[in-house]
Amino acid sequence: MASPESRDYYRGLRATPGFGATGFDLEGLRVGMATRCEPADPAVRCLQADVGGISGEWALAPGCDPDLRLMYLHGGGFVSGAAARYLPLAARISAAASCAVFLPDYRLAPEDPFPAGLEDCVQAYQGLLNTGPEGPAPARATFIAGDSAGGGLTLSTMLARRERGLPLPNAAIAISPFADMTLSGESIRSQEETDPIMHPRCLPDFVTRYMGEADLRDPLASPIFADYQGLPPLLIQVGEFEVIRDDAVRVAERARAGGVDVTLEVWEGMFHVFQSHEPLLPEAREAIEHIGSLIVGA
Repeated sequence: MASPESRDYYRGLRATPGFGATGFDLEGLRVGMATRCEPADPAVRCLQADVGGISGEWALAPGCDPDLRLMYLHGGGFVSGAAARYLPLAARISAAASCAVFLPDYRLAPEDPFPAGLEDCVQAYQGLLNTGPEGPAPARATFIAGDSAGGGLTLSTMLARRERGLPLPNAAIAISPFADMTLSGESIRSQEETDPIMHPRCLPDFVTRYMGEADLRDPLASPIFADYQGLPPLLIQVGEFEVIRDDAVRVAERARAGGVDVTLEVWEGMFHVFQSHEPLLPEAREAIEHIGSLIVGA
């Protein structure tokens, strides 16, 4: 059962329509998703940097290991979002795992449709192997994580790198992954009235802007159709009340079928990317602790 704090917070979210319920405001979304948010802990260092030719920002909690590195891919429906918006969540993961977190500003659609953003993520991860927050240095271990569109890109980045014979992360974390461009999940319909963050009407707008004329069933765009053989351990976290909840469930099924060590967490009473909402809810603190434990133990 969800905590009393989370139930109260959820009721507050439900007081306003989810994104897309009254139209698709791309410019408004972009403004909101690019707003800089500073970490709650003022001791966290945030450093703008270029990793593998991709600009972004490091979040470094006090005492973190600069050679233990996580690439975090922000959400925003493939059309919005920025590293600066996700610094608080990156800082909390950095503290939980004692790792350095790099957030790349990958290219966005529709100006740069699929696979441009994915290629940036593949390239940034390659740079992460030999570039730390203080400059050139080999990584001791590396990880990929992301939420929503970034959760989908987390999966796609690993799949693309496996196809190309490139090094893979020690493990990966997909938070509420947007992983089905065909929009075939039953939760899109079953959770329409419970998801306080996204209304199903917004999903086709994200897809058409991101995909252009590309094949919606391409596994690098829709990882629910992928073969996961040979990929590292995967932690998937998703809220019960999400229209794209089934993306996470179906990815977990496909990955298990491919022999991947998968942990799927469907959080009761939770909503889209609940881990990022400030102040942190009890469930968010616990979920971030799970992420930290995976990274520390990998």
